[in-house]
Amino acid sequence: MAYTLHDLESIVAKRAKADPAESWTAKLVAAGPERAAKKLGEEAVETVIAALGNDKDALVAESADLLYHWLVVCHARGIGLDDVLAELERRTAQSGLAEKAARDA
Repeated sequence: MAYTLHDLESIVAKRAKADPAESWTAKLVAAGPERAAKKLGEEAVETVIAALGNDKDALVAESADLLYHWLVVCHARGIGLDDVLAELERRTAQSGLAEKAARDA
């Protein structure tokens, strides 16, 4: 059985309830969505830097960090993975160019 983003989402939700002294997830959530979002931004930059390099392992590691911190931010804001997946599904009903044009209109 493959490990999924839904699995990680469940782990984030469980760890968010833990003692912040014992869980990085709980510590981020306790610090507020702004702190979690700042950390997400840092991880996004690190992922971009890794993508510009030629180190596949670094890109894989930074991508994992990015997905984890993104799920923490979503959890802190009460947004579930299924909400995001539903939006992606809605968008894939048309071409990316048509979707972008509709947003810009």
